[in-house]
Amino acid sequence: MAAPVTRFAINGYKGRMGVAVAKVLDQAKHPVSAKYEKGDMFDLTRTDAVIDFSSPEASLSLLEACAGEGLARPRPLVHVIGSTGFTPEQRDELIRFADEVVIIQSGNFSLGVNLLMGLLKQAAARLAAEDWDIEIVEAHHRRKVDAPSGTALMLGEAAAYGRNVRLDEVKVAARDGITAARRAGDIGFSVIRGGGIVGEHSAVLASEDEILTLSHSARDRTLFARGAIQAALWGRTQKAGFYDMQDVLGL
Repeated sequence: MAAPVTRFAINGYKGRMGVAVAKVLDQAKHPVSAKYEKGDMFDLTRTDAVIDFSSPEASLSLLEACAGEGLARPRPLVHVIGSTGFTPEQRDELIRFADEVVIIQSGNFSLGVNLLMGLLKQAAARLAAEDWDIEIVEAHHRRKVDAPSGTALMLGEAAAYGRNVRLDEVKVAARDGITAARRAGDIGFSVIRGGGIVGEHSAVLASEDEILTLSHSARDRTLFARGAIQAALWGRTQKAGFYDMQDVLGL
């Protein structure tokens, strides 16, 4: 039996990622039922899954609409959220709708980046914090408004998980002036913004004697679009809940 057709909506369709999602959906001949930008009314009556690269505020507003629409359906809507810059309070608000919507939220929908997270988690667990410093280095285009990037924070969380600590307890996001010596166990973040850089991420693990660098380079943002669409199709077979790309890939 053929798989049911999934009808997609795109939130933030005029943005760089929205354009990439529309391009990949068109190439794969997936139907697009609606496109939204800031201030638009959400009509989800003919939509099964939403791909959303907008802003935290816009994503939360759309998620509430998905929850309301899904109450009248035999299966919940799928809301794939690639927006970044959520505060802890906004993330808690996302989770509030997990009983009514299939929410798949990630700072990065790349297969390579998600594998990188797994490698970093293992490395951080095996290399002693008192001997090995960890620095997350990320670079993006000049138009990106949040820093560190969502992906950089995901990598930081993976490193913190490997060391069995909370990232907010060891995170150092900025340095300027006389900062004193680095504290053992800190996870630092360095940010570059310039030109049209699609996305570069590295985890540098440095001891007194050697340096290990795990890195990922994005060459075309359609790779993120393909991952988000893969996540949406996976989500169509799931119960309402809160998921991430690690779940989608079985990692």
